[in-house]
Amino acid sequence: MSAPIREPIRLGMVGGGAGAFIGAVHRIAARLDGQFQLVAGALSATPEKARASAAELGLPRAYDDYTAMAKSEARRRDGIEAVAIVTPNHMHAGPAIEFLKRGIHVICDKPLTATIAEAKKLARVAERSNALFILTHNYTGYSLVRQARAMVEAGELGRIRLVQVEYVQDWLTEAAEKHGSKQAEWRTDPARSGAGGATGDIGTHAYNLACFVSGLTPEALAAELSTFVPGRPLDDNAHVLLRFAGGARGMLWASQVAPGNENGLRLRVYGEKGGLEWAQENPNQLWFTPFGQPRRLLTRGGAGVGEAAARVTRTPPGHPEGYLEGFANIYAEAARAIRARQAGEALPEGVIYPTLADGLAGMRFIEACVQSSRRNAAWVTL
Repeated sequence: MSAPIREPIRLGMVGGGAGAFIGAVHRIAARLDGQFQLVAGALSATPEKARASAAELGLPRAYDDYTAMAKSEARRRDGIEAVAIVTPNHMHAGPAIEFLKRGIHVICDKPLTATIAEAKKLARVAERSNALFILTHNYTGYSLVRQARAMVEAGELGRIRLVQVEYVQDWLTEAAEKHGSKQAEWRTDPARSGAGGATGDIGTHAYNLACFVSGLTPEALAAELSTFVPGRPLDDNAHVLLRFAGGARGMLWASQVAPGNENGLRLRVYGEKGGLEWAQENPNQLWFTPFGQPRRLLTRGGAGVGEAAARVTRTPPGHPEGYLEGFANIYAEAARAIRARQAGEALPEGVIYPTLADGLAGMRFIEACVQSSRRNAAWVTL
């Protein structure tokens, strides 16, 4: 007897209309494994643009605003089961709350919200909802990031001593926000982005990745946030010292004004027995150096790579996987979690995805960085 046909999870989207970079990325990631089907959307705050964008994508149902969408879809027998929120930061909390209240699973872009107050309000609603909240810290979806995490957990590095992470770009070296770049406009606007510029935009990714792989809990930080482009109201560079529970120490550098860097996310973790190094721009390689031994190269799908990496790998060794596949792994994990919740079953073994707790941790990181920098890089407890 053949297995029953499993229908894709019906997905809606808030934001991500014409010209939006991250909306297109979410749509590709959601459909890569055939686990989701986009059927509805409120794709823009401008009704005309929302309808035009929906028509261009061939969506069966288009809405002028997310509240109308949440109410209508919750009443339909064929309504959406999950929604992707791909708006600027200040528009994360409102839609997430509306859909969570109606039992619709939320897949939200990072950072969690624009303010810590919004984040706490969202957390209260999520705690009362039976729906899941998944945060798309997509770099945790990379195969060799999962491998690095598993090696740390297995004790192959010994007790962790040092964590070095950097995320550096150059696209805001000049005042792109004043020359027609919509991405730059909202990302440098405190009203839409929140209190952190580079700190919130890419610093939260670096922070999340460092914690995800190392398994360490940060206890305090000291940050110097800088704004190098005249007239820019938010930071475009951050240097952060980190103290972890158990005595480990770390450094985080986030910059969007470093010429020659495109998307330079790099992580290094060192323990008593060895070290690991991974770079997002070459994501199919992980360097492992046991103390006193030659440096070893682990490749995605190659010898020495374990189950944690293998279960989120799609192609044979030598066929590169990268940004879109890593993003799609978050959606694939979300699909597994949603199906388990719908069936009243436990989360399948090995399934990992960033949660509301990770989002709150990111918001506390931003808040602490801003506070520390205002106090001349004084140490702030997390």
